[in-house]
Amino acid sequence: MARRVLSLATLYPNAAAPRFGTFVARSLEALAARGDWEVTVVNPIGIPPLALGRYRPLRGALVSGVEHGVQVHRPRFTLIPGAGTRNPAAIAKAVLPLARRLHGGAPFDLVDAQFFYPDGPAAARIAEALGLPLSIKARGADIHYWGAKGAAKQQILAAGAQAAGLLAVSEALANDMAALGLPRGKIALHRTGLDRDRFTPRQYDGLRAVLGAQLGLPLKNGEVLLASVGALIPRKGQEFAIRALALLHGARLLLVGRGEDEAKLRALAQELGLAEKVHFLGSLDHAVLPLVLSAADAMVLPSSSEGLANAWVEALACGTPLVICDVGGARELLKDPSAGRLVPRDPAAIAAAVEDILADPPSPVQVAENVADFSWAANAAALADYYERLIA
Repeated sequence: MARRVLSLATLYPNAAAPRFGTFVARSLEALAARGDWEVTVVNPIGIPPLALGRYRPLRGALVSGVEHGVQVHRPRFTLIPGAGTRNPAAIAKAVLPLARRLHGGAPFDLVDAQFFYPDGPAAARIAEALGLPLSIKARGADIHYWGAKGAAKQQILAAGAQAAGLLAVSEALANDMAALGLPRGKIALHRTGLDRDRFTPRQYDGLRAVLGAQLGLPLKNGEVLLASVGALIPRKGQEFAIRALALLHGARLLLVGRGEDEAKLRALAQELGLAEKVHFLGSLDHAVLPLVLSAADAMVLPSSSEGLANAWVEALACGTPLVICDVGGARELLKDPSAGRLVPRDPAAIAAAVEDILADPPSPVQVAENVADFSWAANAAALADYYERLIA
């Protein structure tokens, strides 16, 4: 008989943001597909009392149903913009009646949180109310950013003390969790997965012409093409990638993602005379993203902090070396020179690393070998084994 897990995930795709938290969805879908764990996701959505502007589309996202083998519930919780967007108490208050009803109908074996804050403290309240063991996963910013905030840190530590087990996406993040005060003995490593059918080397004659036609861009063979995949926020460091571009002759940069930094980054590209060389692609469908990564000479993402970025793994799987900073699990991926270069957050260093890769480019197949052991099936198997240990 299948075990049952109730997973709380504020990071999860919805109708208003279909690319939001796709890596969480893929992991839980792969777990459900195994058959030994029945997965129920609660994806609470915060909406202000007056849902205006960017919040208006979220009202249409409050839809529940079975999605790719996973039962997903999307209750609304009330937030105050700028103040209550990360309120574990409000989330728990909205979710607990639903959790009690679901548990009463078919009991769960475990409560799981897919992000340490605010999911972790909210899930802790739910697990305590249901009398169930708790698991919490850390992914990076939930520890590095929220762990530095006084009130959030105390809630993180309290939830970690209650949890039967904790997960980290890299050894480096596990060490950071322990340094914050979370119990190291509870922390297990759980790396991300990978869609191996989609993210695979696709380099071929004419690839850039095909991609350029799809994107409406003049992409040519022979010019340096860089990609940067990540939310357009200060932590991801696209500013440094743009400044590095100014030091590379005849280079072009494709920025994949959206975020609060977009206007600032567009202004920077204009200021540096690179407006025709820096292309903002927004959120791309996963059918197009592998083409962008495969067509690029390198994927540049000078983040100030990470756990183990999915974009790193996907780029390598497409045969594209990385130019990234020595943060999070970067050293755990870049064990071989074919995987790319670790650099300081400095435009000259980034440009030099790109030139170093271009001087002796590794084969795409060689690059992809660096993530040969990543898959969603492996991710799900590891998660199932870990859950079993918590309820044994």
